Amino acid sequence: MTLLVFGRSGQVATELRRQGDVTTLGRDAADLTDPATCVRAIEAHAPRAVLNAAAHTAVDRAETEEPLATIVNGAAPGAMARACAARGIPFLHLSTDYVFDGSGETPWAEDAPPAPLGAYGRSKLVGEAAVRAAGGPHAILRTAWVFSAHGANFVKTMLRLSESRDALSVVDDQVGGPTPAADIAATLLKMAGAMADGAGGGTYHYAGEPHVSWAGFAREIFARAGRPVTVTGIPSADYPTPAPRPLNSRLAPGRLAADFGVAPPDWRAGLDTVLAELGGD
Repeated sequence: MTLLVFGRSGQVATELRRQGDVTTLGRDAADLTDPATCVRAIEAHAPRAVLNAAAHTAVDRAETEEPLATIVNGAAPGAMARACAARGIPFLHLSTDYVFDGSGETPWAEDAPPAPLGAYGRSKLVGEAAVRAAGGPHAILRTAWVFSAHGANFVKTMLRLSESRDALSVVDDQVGGPTPAADIAATLLKMAGAMADGAGGGTYHYAGEPHVSWAGFAREIFARAGRPVTVTGIPSADYPTPAPRPLNSRLAPGRLAADFGVAPPDWRAGLDTVLAELGGD
């Protein structure tokens, strides 16, 4: 199957390149700040399916760059989706738990009302709406807390800090599901193949289990990496950031198992794989 992927260096796009026979497009080939370039790329490659793994993901910077984030995360995916709809080819789009406000403790279902807290979440919600409005075959996959052996992520940050510190304070009132980028890529490839063969789509949730706080995740990283670091849990109020973070990032798996036979990944197994790839450092 010819799968065209927007994104090249991000965590999920990197895993897609490693796992599948895909064509990935970096910013030089398709600049998401200019959605027309994305349409031209789809016209030029004539793929059987298109997957958007590119985004403006700087959550804090989005607070001062919301117009730019909305173009990249909203207008560009909309343009891609319309180009795919016009050709009758499936379009798969990555989204985020940040479309929810993080209230309560119940995992968010796919049909739960979105209410983003900040600019990043708002821009991603614009993208979701644009993809649906295009009217073509599509799948929106919301995920959370992505990690891998490459790119910038929580696992690599914790390992780096452990090289010079034996004690850390980490937020423990934000709870979610760490999700290995490799598992996200495998799931997207399975979905793309099925949709290219006529399977339906919609909005889906895919995040790791069991649910854990950032502090709990950090403790597991250090335990499995053999790093003697003491983690003290702190409230989010003690670690202020420009953009508010949802306290409840739990995503209910819901429809993905029924439609594509995909269960939530065990992030602990994914963590072991990442640590092995990193060689423990």
